[in-house]
Amino acid sequence: MTTKWTAADLPDLNRRTVVVTGATSGIGLVTARELARAGARVVLAVRDTAKGERAAADMPGRTEVRELDVSSMRSVRAFARAWTGPLDVLVNNAGIMQVPESHTEEGFELQSATNHLGPFALTNLLLPHITDRVVTVASQLHRLGKPVFDDLDWTRREYDDLQAYNDSKLAAVLFALELDRRMTGPRRSVVAHPGIATTSLTSHVRRGPSARIGRMSFLLNDAEHGALPTLYAATQDVAGGSYVGPDGIGGIKGHPALGKPSRTARDEGLARELWELSGRLTRTGTELAV
Repeated sequence: MTTKWTAADLPDLNRRTVVVTGATSGIGLVTARELARAGARVVLAVRDTAKGERAAADMPGRTEVRELDVSSMRSVRAFARAWTGPLDVLVNNAGIMQVPESHTEEGFELQSATNHLGPFALTNLLLPHITDRVVTVASQLHRLGKPVFDDLDWTRREYDDLQAYNDSKLAAVLFALELDRRMTGPRRSVVAHPGIATTSLTSHVRRGPSARIGRMSFLLNDAEHGALPTLYAATQDVAGGSYVGPDGIGGIKGHPALGKPSRTARDEGLARELWELSGRLTRTGTELAV
């Protein structure tokens, strides 16, 4: 790419339907708003529907709000069961970062459930409807993740909120790349990451790379720029398996550019192992033939 791509370069999306999870704030909010501005029918899939309705009220174009808590398998299944008709693009944006140790009603560690297992299940259950692509919003911190697949729930290790986040984002990238390898027809799976953006995701973080860099706000993307890689990945003619992020130093800030995820994230053997485990845990994942 030789030009600095912005939301002004979005194509006409008048005939497209897009689901954006976690669309009430930050990157998800900007993504949903800009896609709607470009003409897409945008479904805001959110935990708090009242907050979602307030967000949608300020957006141009066609929007709809539906309840979805990606950390809950019950909620994920209910959302998928209720979906009818084609879905052009699914944007798995919802995520949490460095939260205190907690487990879902199914017993999953909360960051693993929100950042990987929930999106894994949601994607697989919606696959019969998806016509174009899935965009997984990842993080550069996946590079610090460890593939400890026999202890996703942190029952045998002392809990580390930052490492749990890194691990969950590594899992998300492994899943997204394996999904692309398994997809049939013209469909594709693409990864996007925002660099480090000043959003509510990192506002409470007090340690780790995000906290240290966060004290130097001039180095960061705002939410408007942080959403650009997601918007690019969702609408441009990029190859399946692409990794889109900011073009600045370290991928922290800038405009969309194609990059490369970590070597661990590109390990096909690990990806297959994680897929099979995630499928057993969520009772999904057989929707695609290997």
